[in-house]
Amino acid sequence: MITRRRAALVRYRVLPWWGRVALVYGAARVISTVIILAIAAVQGPNPWTGAHPAYADFATIWDGHWYFIVAVTGYPDQLPLTADGHIGENAWAFMPVYPFLVRGLMIVTTLPWPIVSVAVSVIAGFGAALVFFRLMARVLGDSQTAMFSVVLFCIAPVSALFQLSYAESLYTFLLVLALYLVVERRYGWLVPVIAVMALTRPSGLAFTLFLGLHMIVRLVMRRAEPFPWRERIVVSLIALFSAAMGLLWPAVAALATGDLTAYTDTELAWRSAYIGYQHLVPFAPWFQAANWWLDSQSGIAAGGAVVVLLMVAFALSLFLAPVRRLGADLRLWVVSYGVYLVAVFFPQSSTFRLLMPMFPLLGAVAQPKSPVYRVSMVVVFLAAQIGWLLLCWGVDGADWTPP
Repeated sequence: MITRRRAALVRYRVLPWWGRVALVYGAARVISTVIILAIAAVQGPNPWTGAHPAYADFATIWDGHWYFIVAVTGYPDQLPLTADGHIGENAWAFMPVYPFLVRGLMIVTTLPWPIVSVAVSVIAGFGAALVFFRLMARVLGDSQTAMFSVVLFCIAPVSALFQLSYAESLYTFLLVLALYLVVERRYGWLVPVIAVMALTRPSGLAFTLFLGLHMIVRLVMRRAEPFPWRERIVVSLIALFSAAMGLLWPAVAALATGDLTAYTDTELAWRSAYIGYQHLVPFAPWFQAANWWLDSQSGIAAGGAVVVLLMVAFALSLFLAPVRRLGADLRLWVVSYGVYLVAVFFPQSSTFRLLMPMFPLLGAVAQPKSPVYRVSMVVVFLAAQIGWLLLCWGVDGADWTPP
């Protein structure tokens, strides 16, 4: 038995880096598949499937059905209204790259939505894992730690999204590629990546802030790392391009429907069940959520204080030694995305999924080399994945915990 284990270890170590990533990613997807099938086996009838659905059907529920609607019917030119005259939930909340890509592949292959949509997610997730290894190896300078970062990336609590009909897998691939390009200072290639990324998941404005902070840091540190005028101009123009892409989809929705706030009103429809219909006020949603979850539900008048404490804890965590080792660029992205979430996102059960773009922090979690620690992290991550799938993916009647 020991000899076989040693032989397997030797074979693993002689694999090229991409082969090891493929092995890790494949094993992680098998584990997630087993968990999903176990949950599907006890799943009752729900709005999307009957009881005990097959994997492909179970993988396309929740927002996956919205993406299916976009792929098949496109976007409405008239916004649906609720009984009291407010804009209701509709397809404009879901960006076009993922569903249109799947639709195109469905036409070419003649395969159905569940098969193609899951296949696109799995392939994009593998691409993300490959680039993530290169990114971690670049910033950490240690291939073994980089590989353990990939392990955590592939088994993370929400990593099942790499094999579900959601746009997150494709978006994660584009984002990790964009971050890698910035770290490598290969700015020109950012243009097509940002263009596609901003129409896959909302990201253009967060990436604009990131590029702006990146430029400031490079200007301050220009003696240690030269920042020639040509690069300054290029980064500035790309930041403006990212801002334009961040505003493009709301503009398209406005032109198509004749409603200037079609996109933001559509997004706000999802939080109306919590706080009613309100206008979007930047940086208010987290305080609104804290008031709803804590003050109104539990009677604890401490919602605002909790939000402030979370912000302070988040800011302090960026100065921990393992996080600092990730380098300025990745920390700037985490800050930028954090600011974006605080500005526009209303925290609820989807918060776990919305935190997925902070994946560079896995490089900090992966740094301790103790075997006990690393095995413990794998166990914790897998347990958290089971918990997330049970809580957010499995459907229990009139479920209020969407993923």
